Amino acid sequence: METLRTDAVVIGSGPGGYLAGIRLGQLGKQVIVVERRAVGGVCLNVGCIPSKALITAAKTFDKTRTAEKMGLIIDGARIDVPRMQAWKGEIVDKLTSGVRQLIKGAGGKLLLGEGKIVRPGLVEVTTKDGVQPIEAGAIVIATGSRPIAVPGFTVDNERILDSSGALALGAVPPRLVVIGGGYIGLELGIMWARLGAKVTVVEFTDQLLPGNDPELVQVVARKMKKIGIEVHLRSKAKSWRDAGVEGQARQGGQLQGPTAVEVTIETPEGERQIACDKVLVTVGRRPNSDGAGIAEAGVAIDKKGFVTVDKQLRTNVPGIYALGDVAGQPMLAHKAYKEAHVVAEVIAGKPAEMDAQVIPAVIFTDPEISSVGLSQPEAEKQGRKVRVGKFPFGALGRAMTQLETDGFVKLVADAETEELLGVQIVGPGASDLISEGTLALEMGAYLPDLALTVHPHPTLGEAVMEAAQAALGECGHLVGGGKR
Repeated sequence: METLRTDAVVIGSGPGGYLAGIRLGQLGKQVIVVERRAVGGVCLNVGCIPSKALITAAKTFDKTRTAEKMGLIIDGARIDVPRMQAWKGEIVDKLTSGVRQLIKGAGGKLLLGEGKIVRPGLVEVTTKDGVQPIEAGAIVIATGSRPIAVPGFTVDNERILDSSGALALGAVPPRLVVIGGGYIGLELGIMWARLGAKVTVVEFTDQLLPGNDPELVQVVARKMKKIGIEVHLRSKAKSWRDAGVEGQARQGGQLQGPTAVEVTIETPEGERQIACDKVLVTVGRRPNSDGAGIAEAGVAIDKKGFVTVDKQLRTNVPGIYALGDVAGQPMLAHKAYKEAHVVAEVIAGKPAEMDAQVIPAVIFTDPEISSVGLSQPEAEKQGRKVRVGKFPFGALGRAMTQLETDGFVKLVADAETEELLGVQIVGPGASDLISEGTLALEMGAYLPDLALTVHPHPTLGEAVMEAAQAALGECGHLVGGGKR
């Protein structure tokens, strides 16, 4: 094929890759975005978007069973998983087709195929029609990440599932074992439990959601226990065997799946066997840095497999950049979005760098968890004296009207200066409420800034103001002003 020439090539069309392509086009640069599988990457196709669609569906179904307290009697509610999956698919199709149009609208081109860096300035894309060479002044690596494999649990998406397989099931699995108590495992485990599955979670460490403030995790753990999820901490999944048709769970007299599975786990009390119908493996993700000619081009990769970049997302090889999951933690779509703007502006010759003070994180469990900045344990580990303010959703009128009163807003501040250090939320709307905390930290806010800001009533957002007032001992809706 005739060599194409362009200003920039972006390898990967996930959140960071496609947005980098769009922004480069907006800045007047010729750009080609290369995608080997599905436009939109993991996030739009088998990650963020489809998972939140099904999580929302599960939560809505659960509300049909709790609405009686409001005086709403809903009889005969049932689950139609194929229709649920079709609805999810419609959302994914709409968003991915939208990405295609946005790239085109910005003047960019989308090329489907396997991209490989031959050398700085040259990329070859293996397409269905052959190998297409592309010369470019800049190459952006946006190859994303993939699930980490667990020895002995090879994913076939029949009985042993990864997150993509768990999001594509055509029926509710009667019994589901989740290996890994991180955010993906709990989000999907709680979702299927809400839809009727008997869920067991196996976590290697001594806490669910490792790395998060234990005080927040406890709220989710209590809710999990309430809905019947069994949890094994300090436990390891060792192996599984085909238990045969005789061990298969039955529902309505119909066999669910080909055969049953028996999982052997090692617990502090010894080995235990758990019978189930599906096993979901979710122990984390690893960067896709071992392909696309990255190492062969001389690009530096650290011990964890991440491409090394500076604040302008430049690698050690001139003209080659990297962003998103492949370029380091945290592996979050919104971090990739920010990096996409930075890398496009750097390539376009504008003064830009990755200067975000903080990056928020959200876990779509039930209830939701969100955090930004330092948690109380992290701040104390640094030797800082902190002041903490908490306000429970159980004392908030709006939360009561939604029948969602589990959890609280927690603010962490410097004990002497009252400078805000971090915000942690567990409860209704946590995924939306954290944005205020993120803005506050970016602007260098202090507790009085939040406490004196008038928040509308009745809303969930009031809990942020009330928590700030509690940290100052001035909360009118807590006994003693909230001071501890």
